[in-house]
Amino acid sequence: MRRCSGPGGRGARRRSEGPKNLVKIFGKFLLKEFALWKPGVQVPIFRHMPKEGLPMFFIDRRKMEMVTPDKALPGRAEPLPTAETHFLSGIPLKSPVPAGMAEAMFGMGCFWGVERKFWQTRGVWLTMVGYAGGFTPNPTYKETCTQLTGHNEVVRVIFDPAVISYEGLLKLFWEGHDPTQGMRQGNDIGSTYRSGIYTYDVAQDAAARETKALYQARLTAAGHGAITTEIIPAPVFYFAEDYHQQYLAKNPDGYCGIGGTGVTCPIGLTA
Repeated sequence: MRRCSGPGGRGARRRSEGPKNLVKIFGKFLLKEFALWKPGVQVPIFRHMPKEGLPMFFIDRRKMEMVTPDKALPGRAEPLPTAETHFLSGIPLKSPVPAGMAEAMFGMGCFWGVERKFWQTRGVWLTMVGYAGGFTPNPTYKETCTQLTGHNEVVRVIFDPAVISYEGLLKLFWEGHDPTQGMRQGNDIGSTYRSGIYTYDVAQDAAARETKALYQARLTAAGHGAITTEIIPAPVFYFAEDYHQQYLAKNPDGYCGIGGTGVTCPIGLTA
């Protein structure tokens, strides 16, 4: 750091301008955040801040805790309106699972980027985003952002096991995010961004737990912490609003906050 050449030197002037510069920087950040705001849509703060720039003292610790049923929002009996068809394939979004196919559900962080990972995967027939694992019936996005619904942002997948196995989807799941972060994924903070596998039968549950053990060994060897992924029977899936469905196909330059650890999951590999 340059020494001040005197009481009125450049060093002194720079120090006096420091707070002003911080205000300018934070002001630009707020403008960027609120430029994305729409009526009825709450954009989580820090969604655009780089990982290395997120001071821990800015994190609201309450967002890292699961709401209790007695404090959850009441929700509503009527389902929210959503898209009729998949934006890319045109397949009806509420199609039943075709004969010979199967379904899966995952939570890996912000569902915009997660859904894209799956729709780009060969053998996946249909994807949709929604809310699951909480207490509030038919929640809105704005309600889930309060962390008072208990729901996770999830992607429901209908796939062809003859083309990609459930284990293949699990490999994508484990490698596609960091499952050791608890109630967050990168800068997306809260119970809505927790890691979760929601199983539809005993075989899926067994595969999820077996691959978790395999991946934990690899993560531990690489210096990572314990996996915090919840593995539970698939809860009720509540469709998210229209604009969330296939969001990154509609907005190719939109936000995608997910990223893996760089550790390979040994599914399908010899020990």
